[in-house]
Amino acid sequence: MIEKTYQPADIESRMSRIWEEAGAFKAGRAERRDAEPFTIVIPPPNVTGSLHMGHALNNTLQDVLCRFERMRGRDVLWQPGTDHAGIATQMVVERQLMERQEPGRRDMGRAKFLERVWQWKAESGGVIVNQLKRLGASCDWSRERFTMDEGLSRAVAKVFVELHRAGLIYKDKRLVNWDPKLLTAISDLEVKQIEVKGSLWHLRYPIEGTNFNPDDPSTYIVVATTRPETMLGDTAVAVHPDNEKLEHLIGRNVVVPLVGRIIPIVGDDYADPEKGTGAVKITPAHDFNDFEVGKRHRLPQIGVLDREGRLTLSDNEDYLRGLPEGALMLAEELHGTDRFAARKAIVARLEDFGFLDKVEPHAHMVPHGDRSGAVIEPYLTDQWYVDAKELAQPAMAAVRSGDTTFVPKNWEKTYFEWMENIQPWCISRQLWWGHQIPAWYGPDGKVFVAETEDEAVGHALGYYVEQGILTVDEGAEMARDPAKRDGYITRDEDVLDTWFSSALWPFSTLGWPDETPELKRYYPTNVLVTGFDIIFFWVARMMMMGIYFMKEAPFSTVYIHALVRDENGAKMSKSKGNVIDPLHLIDKYGADALRFTLAAMAAQGRDIKLSSQRVEGYRNFATKLWNACRFAEMNDCVVPAQFDPTVAKETLNRWIVHETARATSEVTAAIESYRFNDAAGEIYRFVWNVYCDWYLELAKPVIMGEDGPAKSETRAMIAWARDEILKLLHPFMPFLTEELWAVTSTRTQLLTLSPWSIKADLAGEQDALIAAADPFAEPEPHADPSEPYFRDDAAEAEIGWVVDLVTAIRSVRAEMNIPPATLTPLVLAGASAESKARAQRWNDVVKRMSRLADISFADRAPEGAIQLLIRGEVAALPLKGIIDLAAERARLGKEIAKADADINRVDLKLANENFVANAPEEIVEDEKEKRETAIARKAKFVEALERLKAAE
Repeated sequence: MIEKTYQPADIESRMSRIWEEAGAFKAGRAERRDAEPFTIVIPPPNVTGSLHMGHALNNTLQDVLCRFERMRGRDVLWQPGTDHAGIATQMVVERQLMERQEPGRRDMGRAKFLERVWQWKAESGGVIVNQLKRLGASCDWSRERFTMDEGLSRAVAKVFVELHRAGLIYKDKRLVNWDPKLLTAISDLEVKQIEVKGSLWHLRYPIEGTNFNPDDPSTYIVVATTRPETMLGDTAVAVHPDNEKLEHLIGRNVVVPLVGRIIPIVGDDYADPEKGTGAVKITPAHDFNDFEVGKRHRLPQIGVLDREGRLTLSDNEDYLRGLPEGALMLAEELHGTDRFAARKAIVARLEDFGFLDKVEPHAHMVPHGDRSGAVIEPYLTDQWYVDAKELAQPAMAAVRSGDTTFVPKNWEKTYFEWMENIQPWCISRQLWWGHQIPAWYGPDGKVFVAETEDEAVGHALGYYVEQGILTVDEGAEMARDPAKRDGYITRDEDVLDTWFSSALWPFSTLGWPDETPELKRYYPTNVLVTGFDIIFFWVARMMMMGIYFMKEAPFSTVYIHALVRDENGAKMSKSKGNVIDPLHLIDKYGADALRFTLAAMAAQGRDIKLSSQRVEGYRNFATKLWNACRFAEMNDCVVPAQFDPTVAKETLNRWIVHETARATSEVTAAIESYRFNDAAGEIYRFVWNVYCDWYLELAKPVIMGEDGPAKSETRAMIAWARDEILKLLHPFMPFLTEELWAVTSTRTQLLTLSPWSIKADLAGEQDALIAAADPFAEPEPHADPSEPYFRDDAAEAEIGWVVDLVTAIRSVRAEMNIPPATLTPLVLAGASAESKARAQRWNDVVKRMSRLADISFADRAPEGAIQLLIRGEVAALPLKGIIDLAAERARLGKEIAKADADINRVDLKLANENFVANAPEEIVEDEKEKRETAIARKAKFVEALERLKAAE
């Protein structure tokens, strides 16, 4: 029995329990042992995370694919799991320690701190998983993985060792994004650029060999900088070789103000002659661009900031080398000063000595750590790197050959642009939580890379015995007793970048490096669903690692979804206060309504503008289906055993089979091509418009009438079409459809494990229909007879005529503002015998649904009638005397003029280059949408006006 009111919360909790108890989502089910596998790996959310709208979209689309393929009989593995999220998790636990006034991480020590992290993970690490279950994610939760599980950690160690052995992992001193608050290198993804209103300081660098005079420009070169404090580490000034004003200085030297160090003026394209003063200071140890300039000109790298962003001068040998005596006091005075305080002190001193030319207000982008909020410092330090350029070559080849394709395809260009210009990948992080780098150092700094400590110790002891540094007995004793190794061999304290372990996700989760049955069956995976922002950080790296270690790309398709924005098109952010919480929407409208909204708006390449009103609208859609199912139940609509819809006798019933088959075909094709919005749109149209508004309405007189074959057949067909709807809708609205599937029959099989749709070969029925109409017609070829296939052109022509006629009449009535109580006549002009017969058969229905007084026939349309073209024939609505045609014409003219004004207003804005260049992206897109809406509105009024003119 279907409850009177649709209550999502009750259904969702109950269905989740039923699915779990039945093991409905487990891969490798016995009955599907021989089925074709279908695999998706979940982009593992951070273990610290909670469900946000990006997760909701990403996992909804994955779930649509998994439920769809599961119903199509495939052995589906949707591999779930979470990422250990190095920085985020360490910060959460450190904050917890601070709030509880317990000893901090360093006071506690590494081993104890890691115990606390694992404890936190056990207590709080499952939040995001439970939220994904609330969304309806049909993962095989029995296979849930964590990036620091023992098996995955073993895979990480093996990959590191093998890549190091191949020379693809190495240690190097390079610039990194350094967070002076978290005291670690961070990835580009963890850096956010924030516009800051700062200053541009123009500094005078004295030219060597001249008598510096602030009033004599020939004695100095002016350099503009936003970071005067880093001038202490300058090792050159760069001028563009084509700079006519300054090229004569290339090859000469300047004196670094306050410091007194002599540095060269070099010619380099990096110096933009049109920007600033045309000359730039080069500080290779504190700027990524300067680092590259420094490499080109073999400049020294002088770091003048420490790990915490403080000046490090008086004990800095590189800085002190060659420093004049007079500058030593500056080094002593500023040593240990915070970089921003040092900036003020240095600027003041530059001004005192005449080195400050001028100061300009200057807004510029400054990198900040997305977690710490600290200003990020380009920092020169020893780190571990992966030779990403070498690994990128086969990863690019896989996409070029079509082994892996991007959807939408334009993202391939983004992928190639980044891969072709890829830089070494810094994989070390100065944290405690994560995969500790499997490298150990001997007393002389020699590194030993191995999968385990015992293996590393074996290599080290063998090496030092061979070198005569240890005796054989000493080596054997150390091998036996770990306590004797203390201070002799030390493990690298750093951990690996989180993206390193997640790059192995498609195969490490399946048991690699062991040759497991799961690895053989489910790798490579079929599709990866992810956001564009991690194409570089995750997708590209999975491609590199998968091809290198598995000799095959990890997925055949990469579907890139867009962003979910607020209803105005603005990117959601806490600072703007426009973040929409998916859990709040689930609580209010149900998970199904949110899922359907996201899928219905997921057009390829277009961001989603989400509003609660849209979600509420799809909640109403769910209620519409719920009430339709209640209507069927109250009218004893059930599917008899062995029911065959293709042998129905009633035209209306054959029409709904035709429409169901067509909808099934279109939805199937749309999901297969990742057009989720088209699939959802077709389901919505079919359920609301075709089934509820037309089929049930047209069927009501039959099921309310006398008992007989027509009534029995119609009842069965209502129930059959309802079941097909539940199948089509299940991937999008799983909770609602599973509930209705259970309560509308005595079926024991869950809907989620039921066949997708009509599986019988209906081609024979199709051929019989064609033969009946034309005995000499050749049967149409059927590419795949297992797919839904049914067409009844005769039934579609008849019922389609009724639908088109009523729809057109309703549209005119709305356009012309005809009150519902006013009944109008209808004249079928020059109607064929077939149309006359249809009009007679459906007379009462058409009159009732179109608010008609009568239906008549004539050779031609009467004067003053609005003419409608219905499937090639004219239907006329005589409206003279019913409406004021002149007044209506004037009204439509005003509406057209108003639409034109709206279009022109937007065109003027979009023609303004300054507006397009400076307005936020969402504002420009909003204006374009307004224009499209106005154009559509105008077209509607123009069409109505043309009808009026034709009636005169």
